[in-house]
Amino acid sequence: MNNHEKMLKGEIYDAYEDSLILLRNKARHLTKAYNTTDPEATTQRENILKKLFGKIGDNFEIEPPFHCDYGTNMEIGESFYANFNFLVLDDGPVKIGDDVLIGPNVSIITATHLVSPKLRPKNADYTKAVTIGNNVWIGCGAIINPGVTIGDNSVIGSGSVVTKDIPANVVAVGNPCRILRTIEEK
Repeated sequence: MNNHEKMLKGEIYDAYEDSLILLRNKARHLTKAYNTTDPEATTQRENILKKLFGKIGDNFEIEPPFHCDYGTNMEIGESFYANFNFLVLDDGPVKIGDDVLIGPNVSIITATHLVSPKLRPKNADYTKAVTIGNNVWIGCGAIINPGVTIGDNSVIGSGSVVTKDIPANVVAVGNPCRILRTIEEK
């Protein structure tokens, strides 16, 4: 199994292996091009994101600047909006459902490192996938940590640090992020 396959499976891999550096550089070139496009160049922006992401639905908008590690490890559903300064460290898989709203300065992180100093050799990383359901709203400045799943229809409050799974149909806030209340139709 090569380093790319290990990375996607959540196994320990060398992040600085040449083929992974080339993939990250490709993403850097595409995000640089995207971040410098004219605001009215919607077709150009759409084409860049379609080249960058593993999968993206229709009707999407990401306000520049946007940054990611690979792009190819992301799947984004239909009707997606992300505000300014969206950061995704998609070393591992990131799956985002339909009708998702992302506030400004939100980070989604899949990359992590070994905790023990004895087991943390240089360049040894591993990943944990992040999944965000349908009709989710993530508020300004939230951080979604490795391995988190956020259920359908949930709202993550501004500034939250999400370290554990959040179920469907709740409002969750804080550091660490906790369920504040359930969402009920009235």
